[in-house]
Amino acid sequence: MSESRITEMQARLHEALAPTRLEIEDQGHLHVGHAGARDGRGHFLVRIASSKFANLRPLQCHRLVYDALGDLLETDIHAVSIEILGGR
Repeated sequence: MSESRITEMQARLHEALAPTRLEIEDQGHLHVGHAGARDGRGHFLVRIASSKFANLRPLQCHRLVYDALGDLLETDIHAVSIEILGGR
């Protein structure tokens, strides 16, 4: 299930942000037994660089990532950590 989630996350981020670098790591194993993990949604780390982040503050970049992930944040993702990479 996690692989299909990652594939969908990649597709949405590529479509919305055309990243020059994108890594998505499933961190569910770090949250076993955590109350948020019981609902079946995942925990992920997204590392991303995009020219669309040029001249934006980190919070603005994070909002673009959240917007791209859209309803996955309600259905498939319990938590996502975002690292904005250099070379935007």
